[in-house]
Amino acid sequence: MTDNKKDILIRNALVSVYHKEGLEPVIHELVQAGVQLYATGGTLTYLQELGANPISVEELTGFPALLEGRVKTLHPKVFGGILARRDHSADKKDLERLDTPLFDLVIVDLYPFSETVTNNRSHEEIVEKIDIGGLSLLRAAAKNYENVLVVPDRSLYGILLALLQSGKVGSTLQERKVFATHAFRISCKYDSEIFRYFNQDMELPVFSYCLDNQPITLRYGENPHQQALFFNDRDNFPKQLHGKEISYNNLLDTQAALQLISDFEETTVAILKHNNACGCATHKDLVTAWKRALRADPLSAFGGIAVTNRTVTEALAQEMNTLFLEIVLAPAFEPRAQEILKEKKNRILLVYDPHLSLSTKEFRSLLGGVIIQDTDTITEQDFSNLRVTQKAPGKQQMKDLLFANILVKHTRSNAIVLAKDGMLLAAGMGQTSRVDALKQALIKAKENNLSLQGAVMASDAFFPFPDCVELAYKEGITAVIQPGGSVKDQLSIDFCNNHYMAMIHTGIRHFKH
Repeated sequence: MTDNKKDILIRNALVSVYHKEGLEPVIHELVQAGVQLYATGGTLTYLQELGANPISVEELTGFPALLEGRVKTLHPKVFGGILARRDHSADKKDLERLDTPLFDLVIVDLYPFSETVTNNRSHEEIVEKIDIGGLSLLRAAAKNYENVLVVPDRSLYGILLALLQSGKVGSTLQERKVFATHAFRISCKYDSEIFRYFNQDMELPVFSYCLDNQPITLRYGENPHQQALFFNDRDNFPKQLHGKEISYNNLLDTQAALQLISDFEETTVAILKHNNACGCATHKDLVTAWKRALRADPLSAFGGIAVTNRTVTEALAQEMNTLFLEIVLAPAFEPRAQEILKEKKNRILLVYDPHLSLSTKEFRSLLGGVIIQDTDTITEQDFSNLRVTQKAPGKQQMKDLLFANILVKHTRSNAIVLAKDGMLLAAGMGQTSRVDALKQALIKAKENNLSLQGAVMASDAFFPFPDCVELAYKEGITAVIQPGGSVKDQLSIDFCNNHYMAMIHTGIRHFKH
């Protein structure tokens, strides 16, 4: 192994740990390899008992430990040896002037803060277990991972030992980066534990401490008796041009609208209510797209949120202004369009960046914790090889199937979407039965005098029985798209084959709870 930026030999190691379990074989390997060890306090004594010959940090710095051990490692000679960059001549001159060694390995763990809290110790004892020096060493070494291998926890001693026993007393850049990532993970968790302890009375979200911006205090939460704060990266939030303060429910609808519209490339207008599309249409003419979107459910559209992926024109604004809308979202507004829509003083106008990438992770509080998952970003584009029936969808049917499948992905489960000619006809959502979701959609379509002859149907999950395709067929629906995957898939396939219907199995479920 060569001493360069990618592969670095371990010549000097700083060891300062609270937990000693599992460290002994690591120390033996380092001593056998001729690595010079530096240590503090109890760790120094422990290494001496193992037969090592460590140099004390006090001897290195020329300063004794201060404040009953509160200050031991916080010294330029220690942090200079950790943070120095090997390819910077100025850094090398500083170390030579201070007679400071380069540290190639830092083994450090943190005081057991959370354990002290769990054991119901006094406030003074808990505060004393807030690690300052250890955390600083850990972060400094992790920051300089290109030159330093940091081992931040006893759970990683085994990996370090295997590395040392492999015949190389050194580390690669990738190895150092992996260990540094663990260091920052531990640092983040440690700070959150301290925050949680000090936050008992304030009751701020546990993740709020690490956000740069102060939270926005919302008028209230989901209901007036619930308080709410909004933590966000302001650079990613749409710019508000007009209207009242944004509420908790407005935020949920805004996110749902942006996620939906981001899946469309053609000129599209959608109207959402309670996170679900109650209207959506694509058309080369923007005003026509609006009118067709509104036809699906004009009653539900009242008080909803409208979103489009094109600039709002004066003509579109005039049409929108005839309806009470809480929010209008668009990548831009013509000046005259703004004037028209601002006639309603409370109407919220938001401009979003169509090129801004939406979050690829979703968070939800659950059972006193937080669950994280990947955002459902998959949108199927080609169904040509996914047909499971004898009849193949026609060209327009294929377009409608894609359109409906996008919409069902953004509709709350259980979800059914009915569409035709790039227009949402009706949707059923939030039902405990998929058949009930379809019945709900059929009722909506009939209430709004929308014919289902030649329409397509999309489902967010498989059909365990053929009842949905049977009901759809009776109403004039001719093509179906669904994930498939039921042990009884063949029952629905057989019905479609016997009634000249086309069916696509995507293999991808789009539950949205």
